[in-house]
Amino acid sequence: MMQIIDGKALSEEIKGQLKEKVLSLNEKGVSVGLAVILAGEDAGSKVYVRNKIKSCADVGIKSYQFTYPADVTEKEIIDKIEELNKDTDIDGILVQLPLPKHLNTAKILSTIDVKKDVDGFSVYQAGKLFLGTPEIISCTPKGVIRLVKSTGTEIAGKNAVVIGRSNIVGKPAAQLLMQNNATVTVCHSKTKNIKEITSKADILVVAIGIPNYVTADMVKEGAVVIDVGINRLETGKLAGDVDFENVKDKCSFITPVPGGVGPMTVTMLMENTIEVAERKLL
Repeated sequence: MMQIIDGKALSEEIKGQLKEKVLSLNEKGVSVGLAVILAGEDAGSKVYVRNKIKSCADVGIKSYQFTYPADVTEKEIIDKIEELNKDTDIDGILVQLPLPKHLNTAKILSTIDVKKDVDGFSVYQAGKLFLGTPEIISCTPKGVIRLVKSTGTEIAGKNAVVIGRSNIVGKPAAQLLMQNNATVTVCHSKTKNIKEITSKADILVVAIGIPNYVTADMVKEGAVVIDVGINRLETGKLAGDVDFENVKDKCSFITPVPGGVGPMTVTMLMENTIEVAERKLL
């Protein structure tokens, strides 16, 4: 029987554990701080930042928000990041994407101290993950693995397929699945006979950014399906990359959209920030 993986419930459970960790750190004289930089007027970004600030409050992390207009200069943001890099009260620095188009995103992100890169996007953190010695793991892929494990599924030895090869989700998710001893195939826009590949997957992670892309005939009976996509349809409704209604009866477990991967991504950001703060005690 199919079961929905409730990412919201799992994230709340983890946040309870994180709150205890923050209290323990505070008792040892260690505070936990996250700085969030928001530039421009992107409505989605404002919602994401608001959710992150709320989650900080939920677990006891001190949040510092720096908001800039759409015409902010690159120098203004880089100067702020360099200031935050030196601030011992700040454990994590997050630049909310997308940035206004006139800004060089790669240059700005590369300014963040790699030890405070709680998104795990830097070349250093990505390289550590690739080598199998991760320090800070990208939040969404980290959440994906936790969601799979929450089902009681043994990842080792399973055939896992990732649809999507982005640096933020697809590639790191594939690395984490391999490090958990799955046999991993990565599919993308140039993959031929994709249905033949996905229909053999015991674990299917979908992050292609196309609403309802995965249909029932692409899914193996009893598969665990993790839908990373979040797309707004013309009707205004949200939809994942998986055609949930048609696929759900073929799965053993499946994440909904919304309420699946999204809440876990934010909670993993909290966890990453706390893990950085814990290193102050080493």
